[in-house]
Amino acid sequence: MGMSEKIKILLIKKNMSEVQLSVLLGTSPQNVYNKLKRDNFSEKELKEIANKLNVEYEGFFIFDDGTKI
Repeated sequence: MGMSEKIKILLIKKNMSEVQLSVLLGTSPQNVYNKLKRDNFSEKELKEIANKLNVEYEGFFIFDDGTKI
């Protein structure tokens, strides 16, 4: 499973859209879409996504109940 797929699952579990994520990250929806399409995220970006969506990131997204994706 690629990181883009994990981010999409994270967004579904958080009931968020890619557009809402782009607003939280202070970037354009097109930029988020392109990164998801290319599966091209830096470790820094992944940590920022986790921080903005209130989950832990350790190479995984970890929910309060221990579920990892």
